[in-house]
Amino acid sequence: MSIKVEQLTKVFGDQVAVNNISFEIGSGSIVGFLGPNGAGKSTTMKILSTSLQASSGRATVCGIDVSQSPMEVRSRLGYLAENNPLYYDMYVKEYLGFVAGLHRLGPNAKSRIDELISLTGLTKEVKKKLGNLSKGYKQRVGLAQALLHDPEVLILDEPTSGLDPNQLAEIRNLILTIGKEKTVLLSTHIMQEVQAMCSRIIIINNGSIVADDAIGNISSDKQSQKGLVEEFEKAFPADALTQMKYLSEARQLEDNRWHLLSEEPDLLRKELLSWSVHYDMTIVTLRNSEQTLEDAFKHLTENK
Repeated sequence: MSIKVEQLTKVFGDQVAVNNISFEIGSGSIVGFLGPNGAGKSTTMKILSTSLQASSGRATVCGIDVSQSPMEVRSRLGYLAENNPLYYDMYVKEYLGFVAGLHRLGPNAKSRIDELISLTGLTKEVKKKLGNLSKGYKQRVGLAQALLHDPEVLILDEPTSGLDPNQLAEIRNLILTIGKEKTVLLSTHIMQEVQAMCSRIIIINNGSIVADDAIGNISSDKQSQKGLVEEFEKAFPADALTQMKYLSEARQLEDNRWHLLSEEPDLLRKELLSWSVHYDMTIVTLRNSEQTLEDAFKHLTENK
């Protein structure tokens, strides 16, 4: 197992940042690690990358305990932090040479640096200082340093944050190429990127895992409920919908637009017609909807 987390907990004073979580990730897969800000994603990734000690529980990378053998873990793992710390006064090759020295690559360093510069599309930027690079190219340098020692596992924390659409596509394709040979744990807030790259997602909220499944299972409705998006002529109080027999859940999208869930959508449609007559409420539009990954994420992480 490339990554194994068992009952992991991290406490900062009175705050429980990570609360007794467990999961396993096999080799050769790209797994999305999702959650709202402050959910515990970065804390978990920092523990896995040995830059932070857990309060309790156990985590291993390639079978190696992250707390007992941190240096050995670092030799097997590449890590791109959310803020991508770089030495801005260094040139691209100079910086990668510095990282190669930390990993003790020895005589293979030059050829490996040239290989990574080509792989990450940095060839035209090698004569620039890191501080003069665009955000997209800085992310490429971050990926290059994470890959330099040819690790078995990659942990990427918000690798596409702040990139324009063209840069997003380029970094996505690079990660997909990398993921064919390595295990990748990827954190991002961009759901389109998750759908494009990941086969499985783990969702964490308030320090606890609330979902861990194939992406298709999480974005589909496990309770066989169907959605209706309905727009009314005017706004009304939410409690006006509570008496509907076939309504499972109502989510207000805007003042007069609602997402309605039901196990019997056809019967709910008929009930809505009667309800609209009773309350003198004109229905402007009514259509079927499929629950998206974004819908599922919001539902699993919203504060109720």
